[in-house]
Amino acid sequence: MIHWDFAVNFFVALFALLDPIGNVPLFAASTPGASSRERAQIAVVISLFAAGFLIFFYFSGLGLLAFFGISMPAFRIAGGIILFILGLKMVSDDFTAGFADAADEPHEAGTYVRRRVEQMIVPFAMPLLIGPGAISTVIIYASQAKEFGLEGAALGVGVIAAVALATAVSFLATPVISRLFGKIGLSVIVRVLGLILCAMAVQFVLAGMADATHGLILKSAAAPYAH
Repeated sequence: MIHWDFAVNFFVALFALLDPIGNVPLFAASTPGASSRERAQIAVVISLFAAGFLIFFYFSGLGLLAFFGISMPAFRIAGGIILFILGLKMVSDDFTAGFADAADEPHEAGTYVRRRVEQMIVPFAMPLLIGPGAISTVIIYASQAKEFGLEGAALGVGVIAAVALATAVSFLATPVISRLFGKIGLSVIVRVLGLILCAMAVQFVLAGMADATHGLILKSAAAPYAH
């Protein structure tokens, strides 16, 4: 796999899973009465938390799999199934709606940012932004990056940082994005990302089955763009 193919595929998969644009309405609902500065601080903290957590799994995930005796083919298949379920929910319904009610609390002066971040870590940061699908994806791509050595490690961290940055920018631009796309536009974006996620999930399952069997899945189907 070419390095840039790896980076682009990793970015698209992770961006679709975190879905920062689709989560803009939820972020707005989670920060009622916040000033622009307070909203910016919350967006930065949430994005840094997401980046740190995903980088941790990027470097430790394979070791955890070895500790529990889980093979990469098995993890690819399990991760693909989880991604498919999440993608299906994104395509069929706004699965973020159930988290909005948890943020409906009055503005507390002086400690707003700290308390709001504490309240948004669960369920907003986890499991909405960083769920099983995102963790599975990070570990799967970390296994692919091993063949690139240190460059692969740096590339993976760069992709995670880029997705975290895109998430922070999306949340900072909440008022603009909401006005630009409207409710219908944001709903369409969520569903398109869900469709992409379903396709990637099927690809993960095919790759896992190809690695675990001999000749059952064609190599060209498991890795259609490998060089």
